[in-house]
Amino acid sequence: MTIVIGALQYLGYVLIFPGFLFCFLAGMLLCGIDRKLVAKMQKRVGPPVLQPFYDFFKLCGKETIVPAAAERITFMLAPLVGLAALVVIQLFIPVFGFTAFSGMADIIVILYLLLIPALAIILGGAASGSPYAGVGLSREMVTIISCELPLVLVLLAVAKTVGDEMGTGLCFSLSSIAQYQMLNGSLITKISMVPAAVALLLIIPGETGNHPFDAAEAETEICEGMLAEYSGAPLGVFKLSHAVKMLTLTSLFVALFLGGLGTGILPLDVLLMFLLCAVITAVAISFVHAVTARLRIEQIFKYYWTVVSALALISLVLAWYGL
Repeated sequence: MTIVIGALQYLGYVLIFPGFLFCFLAGMLLCGIDRKLVAKMQKRVGPPVLQPFYDFFKLCGKETIVPAAAERITFMLAPLVGLAALVVIQLFIPVFGFTAFSGMADIIVILYLLLIPALAIILGGAASGSPYAGVGLSREMVTIISCELPLVLVLLAVAKTVGDEMGTGLCFSLSSIAQYQMLNGSLITKISMVPAAVALLLIIPGETGNHPFDAAEAETEICEGMLAEYSGAPLGVFKLSHAVKMLTLTSLFVALFLGGLGTGILPLDVLLMFLLCAVITAVAISFVHAVTARLRIEQIFKYYWTVVSALALISLVLAWYGL
């Protein structure tokens, strides 16, 4: 009986909270807020906040067309694999002070799992047989390479700072990082961590493929790139994955840098503080989206390996010397 109850509990984590249902609702809502904020910053009315929900269900109701030249199984499975990986990532990130799965190497696991959605969309594009997808997937691979170095540096800076304070060397456990911030205050309040926090805010649009880092889709140049041949429900799942990835990386930012802002006494307090932090993060991301022209792929590579990596490296060096 205990085994059955435990299995049902973990199934609830995966399917409801903080798993699929939470990712679906919160991710789509965050995506809608982002679109609305960008529109307001550009003095447009913009779509309603619930527009991503409307788009997703509309796509699910449309016919799915598989190209004759496509590798059908890979083409159809790729969106599901990418979405599943993102849901698993969310299970490792503390939300409202709760973590479904935790361990000593959460950050390393998340770093590896973050590659799966990008690889899934690359495989799906390659399986479609479209020349537009071929151009898009090559650009996506460059974007992945561009973002990985600064992301690793940011995570190392956080792990070094928290690990030194706790006497454990490098701390890769998100639960331990959250606990540290509850006792000592948010890492964003440390001067040494500010460059790393800014770097992560700049990494999120690149990881999610948001404007101005959307060179892999670039609808005016390569006709949506890797998604050129997708339609119906599979395209809807890719759109959902985009929203969930935005939520996942926003949650990661909150867990790494904005933990400990609430008292942690009342669940409502934790909820409100998490939502406030998530909205603040979304506003920062939307600002970059609104004021920057779309970058070419070589500009993205140079930008991440110079400016963003330099910011993350500054925090890592300061943390290494205990500053």
